[in-house]
Order: sequence, then C-alpha cells, then structure tokens
Amino acid sequence: MEHKKHEKIWALREGTSAPTEQQIASLASEVGVSPLCARLLFCRGHRTKEAVDRFLRCEDTMLHSPFLLCDIEPAVARIRRAVESHEKIVIYGDYDVDGVTAVSLLYLYLSGLGADVDYYIPSRAQEGYGLSTAAIDRLAATGVTCIITVDTGITANAEVDYAASLGIDMVITDHHECRETLPNAVAVVNPHRPDCPYPFKELAGVGVIFKVVMAYECTIGREKGESEIDGVRRVAREYADLVTIGTIADVMPITDENRLIVALGLQRIEHDPRLGLSALIEEASAGNRAAGDTRPVKKKKITSTFIGFGLAPRINAAGRMSEASHAVELLLSKTPDEARALAAELCEINRQRQAEENSIAEQVYRRIDENFDLDNTHVLVLEDDGWRQGIIGIVSSRVTERYGLPSILISFDGSTQGFHDPDDQGKGSGRSIKGINLFEALTACEDLLVKFGGHELAAGLTVTRKNLDAFRERINAYAATHLPPEGLAAHLEADLELSLSDVNLPFAEELSRLEPFGVSNPTPQFIFRDLRIDRITELGGGKHLKLLVSSGDISLYALLFSTPRSRFDFYEGDRIDLLCTVDVNEFRDVKSVQLIVQDVKPSAGYAMEYDRLVARYGEVRQGASFTEDEEILPEREDFVQVYTVLRREFRGGRDAFSMRDLLALVNAGAAHSINYVRLKYILEVFHELQICGVEEYESDRYRFDIYFNASRTNIEKSSILKKLKSQCQRG
Repeated sequence: MEHKKHEKIWALREGTSAPTEQQIASLASEVGVSPLCARLLFCRGHRTKEAVDRFLRCEDTMLHSPFLLCDIEPAVARIRRAVESHEKIVIYGDYDVDGVTAVSLLYLYLSGLGADVDYYIPSRAQEGYGLSTAAIDRLAATGVTCIITVDTGITANAEVDYAASLGIDMVITDHHECRETLPNAVAVVNPHRPDCPYPFKELAGVGVIFKVVMAYECTIGREKGESEIDGVRRVAREYADLVTIGTIADVMPITDENRLIVALGLQRIEHDPRLGLSALIEEASAGNRAAGDTRPVKKKKITSTFIGFGLAPRINAAGRMSEASHAVELLLSKTPDEARALAAELCEINRQRQAEENSIAEQVYRRIDENFDLDNTHVLVLEDDGWRQGIIGIVSSRVTERYGLPSILISFDGSTQGFHDPDDQGKGSGRSIKGINLFEALTACEDLLVKFGGHELAAGLTVTRKNLDAFRERINAYAATHLPPEGLAAHLEADLELSLSDVNLPFAEELSRLEPFGVSNPTPQFIFRDLRIDRITELGGGKHLKLLVSSGDISLYALLFSTPRSRFDFYEGDRIDLLCTVDVNEFRDVKSVQLIVQDVKPSAGYAMEYDRLVARYGEVRQGASFTEDEEILPEREDFVQVYTVLRREFRGGRDAFSMRDLLALVNAGAAHSINYVRLKYILEVFHELQICGVEEYESDRYRFDIYFNASRTNIEKSSILKKLKSQCQRG
C-alpha cells in the first residue's frame, strides 16, 4: 500500500522583521546592490553598510588562535618530538571526504618537515568506522610509536588504552560529539570538549588538524622571532583548499572562521589548484560527454556548490566503493599523468556508486511503501545482507529527504556464511531531521549497540542481529517522547517570497556576491506562488525534470533533480508553489536565468478552488440548481474533447487516471478548459450510454475501457444530461 510522505514546512526568514521600503532603498544605495539583494541581506541580519561590507569581504571574522584549543600544546609537543626523533608516525583517518582531506593535509605538512610518516584509513567494508585493536596490532608490528587520529578517535577509549599497552602514544584530533569520559591519550584536541574554550565549535575534522598544524608552525616561528600571524597566514595560504573541501563536504556551517577559510580555499582552488584537484575538476567538468566529442572542456566555476556536488562525491566514492587511499593519493599527486589517471579512476568509481545507490534506494522505497505505517513510525530502520556499507549513508539521506523521517539503514555481513547468526554485526548509517538529535537518540540505545558515533543529524553505528528488533523499538520510543511540538516534519527556510517578474540575469549573478554558501549561510532560496506548469520535459534519461512555469506573460525554466516523472504528482496545466534557488545557466556561451527546485506544493488557491468544485459537484448531484456561468453543463464539443483524450491514452497503454491527472490531460492545449464538475458529469454520461467503460475504483480514480467498434450514440438520450439541464438556471 502507498503512504503519504510527510509534507515539508516552509518558513520565511524575513518573518515579522520585514524591513520598510525606506530601509531597503537606503541600504541598497549605500552598499551598491539592487533593492532585492539589499532586502535579502537585511533579512539575513546584515542591516548596515558596515555589516554588509564586512560580510561581503569576509571580514566578519578572523581566524581564531589555535592555542585556544584544549591540549593543543601537548599535541604539538608530542608530534614535534616524533618528527625530530624520526619515530615512525602514522596518521589514522576516516574514509569520508573530511577524513581524506585531513589525512592529506597532515601528511603533506609532516612529510615536508622530513618526518617518517605514513597514513592508515580503515576499510569501510572490512573494518568499519574508527580505531580498532586489530589495526593497532598491525601498526605496532611495523614499529609505529605515535598515532595521530584525524576526524576520528574521540570515543576510542579502549583502543587508546590498548595502544598505550603496546608502547604507542596517541594524539586524538576530532570534531565529533564527545562522551562523558575522554580517551586517555597524550592529547585530545576537539572543540566539542566540555572544557574547551575555543570560541568556534563547528570546525570540520580537517579544520581541527588544520589548527594543530597552524599551532605547530606558529610554535616553530615563535622560536625564530616571528609573530603568530605569520605562521597562521603561511598555513592558511598552503592548506585552506583542503580544509574548504572537507568543510563543505561534511556540511559544516559556513559562518565565523569557516566562512573565511572557505573563501580563501575557493580562491586557491580557482587560481592555483593542486595537480590532483586540477585533474579532478577537469574530469568533473567534462561530465558524461558523448564519445567522440572533441570540444574543449569548459571548466566549471569554483563555488561551494560545485565542491559539494561535483568534487566531494567523487572523492567520497573511493572510500564507499573501493579504498579511500585512492582519493588521498590523488590529493598527494606529484605529476600531471598520475593526477589524471587517479581522477579518471575516481570518476569511474563514482559512476558505479551512483548506479548501486539508485538500486538500493529503489529497494528501500519499495519496502517502506509496502511494509511501514508512516503515520505511526518515527524512525525508519531497515536492514539487509546485501547492501554495500559505503552506499547506505547516501541512501539514508535520500530516504529522510523523501519521507521526512529520520532513517537508519544497516548492512549485515553474516549472510556470507550461508546462515543468519544472532551475533552477526551490522554496520549502519543514519540521517535525521531537525527536532530529533540522532546522536542523543543512539546514546539512549547505547546498551543495545556495539558502538556508535556522529552528530545531531548524521551518525554511524554497529548492532548485532539479535538486538536489532529491540533497537528499532527503543529508538522509535525515544523519538516519540522527544518529538518537537509541531511533530516530525522537515523544515525548509526561504529568504523571500518573489514573483517571476523579480527574477532576471543581473539578479541571479548578483547573488554570487554572497558566496561562499553552506550551512548557516545557505544558497538563497525563494518562494514563488501560483505558477502554472506549461510544459514538463524529462532529462537525463528520465532521472530529472525540466518544468516550464509561467505567471501571466512571464515564463522561466525550473529544474527538478532526482525526480522521475512517476514521482512527480503534478501535470501540465496545474498551478503550483515552488521553493527554489535562482541559478545562471550557461549553454554554448549564452547565459540565462533558471530556477532550481527544492520543493513543490499545489498552489493554495488552486487547491481551494479544486476543493470548492468537489463540494459543488456534491451539491449539484443532490439536486441543487446552478447558473450558466458556472460552466457545469457540458457541450457536445466537451464530450468529443474528453473522448479523444481517453482514446489516445488508451491506445498508448494507459487506462487508469486520477481526476487531477485527467483534468490536466483534457485541458492541456485546449481552447477552453473543462472544470471538475463538468468532467465528472461527462464521465457519468459515458458510463450511462456505454460510450466507453468507466469504473470508479477509488474516490476520484477511474479505470477506462474504450469500445473501438461501438456504434454512434446520441448524447441527448442521456437521462443524466436531461436532469442536469433541468437544474440549470438560464439567464
């Protein structure tokens, strides 16, 4: 059975603090932006010329001193001793983009100092997330005496103690949530430590190791008589690109010093990219070019969006489908040939990832639609023996987006033995929505889990098969008791409500001045009301849609990604509201403005009118009179119009329609429209006179059968039509 997904709640940031026209005109004039851009800046809290100037120049913050981080000095001291004593150092990282960029950054820095350094990233499929005693044993056997973790380790208390028993010192650097007791390492650097005074808590894992490297460089510089700012600038100039990629990919807020780091990093990637990044940008820009296409590849503009959707998935694909070391080696590339080969390999791995992701997603959707009561489910927990570990996190994101509920997908290994064992361990990835803190929910289930870690909105876990049902029940009970007052629903924020007449190419280009975008400085989103869908076109082999929408005599194209036609519940002629971003499309050196759809709803006015006509049909059916101008009484050409559409669709293999679907088909391109009441009566007459088979199998859902050899029938013989005419009050 089919379930209705949770409708997303749209909220306007402008809210009750909408500015006056005078305030907007004044700000626009002082800053030199359009009134619309000024209004956008105002509603985001930048309300004076000075505030806007600071924001646009990324001067609203400076990089904080790394020495404000707890344990930063013992961390630097231990790493420095290992470097200068030529101890064998291993960087132990995570396999996602944040981990890969963190490993690469620290490896580049330490190898530049002449350190005896290597890196280790566990296999996602074989070892799972985080430190393990087995990995520590392997490293100890090679003579490692110092392990530095990046983007991992904050919950590895037992593993740190085990390493110490083997004579290995550990320096933990991480940004994930801390437990009550920290690991007993030489140093634990994490801005989320309860005792850490660092003023900005939202660094990515690569951002934390960036700060450690900065502190190391400043410590050396101090001994040479340099000021701290010299070391800060040197490290920022060299490594901001890697921090930018990890920060954007890990969906960290682009505020405070992250905004400045990302601005610096985007500049570096745009003007002086590393060999590996340059090759990956070229491969990603080429996309799925047809064989034999020899035109020069037009390099994509380097923005946070391109990093997040163009580069990050390709870097991530290595750890999801193969080994994350391929991505690290790309970032460490020393020759163009090596870089090009690795970039091509990552892009091919990413294509395989996309295909497998889509396959798993369809399985999950089908199981949810067939087996879950979404009205009484708060967290979707599904498991399988065949899902690839590296894919389920992305699919979980798609599930949460589609159904508006937290989701956890778990992959078990035990089936490879040919049977299910209660002690089989399943590794899971979860995503949540605002209102349910996933890390806290997992903490409430801690006794049922082997291990877990993560953030408010994303987490990983390991659970045994025997505890799965109890875990599913417990986490749903937790969510039920921690629901926000408005219940579980994804919230989408829009900056302003606009009309299509507000949108033009200069405005779309002006929005780029607000870059870099990301969490807490998101790409501006706008609400457009009561647009008509004039045309629906499938793109990308049916994976995406392009809508031509209009208001009055103004039309724009709106792109709807990852939505096949079968999942788009609207038709040409429907009136809709859109929540979307405004984008510049550049095709063959011609620029145009387009909308990128984030969510779509039926227009409130259209829905109200539809409901009114449904109610009106009920009244007329009960004998109420009506006037000619209500256009209820069908004319002969209306019967022809509807029958022609039914015959055409039936020949094409389609014999079932909802009323909304049929209304859209009947009215598409028609000289005059047929409303709900009139169409209902046309179908009743068809059924009465056996012009075609008409079966209402659900409320307002019909199945049809066309009688191709039927004899001609006089519509005027219909008793339904005669009665309807008697109810019509002619003027």
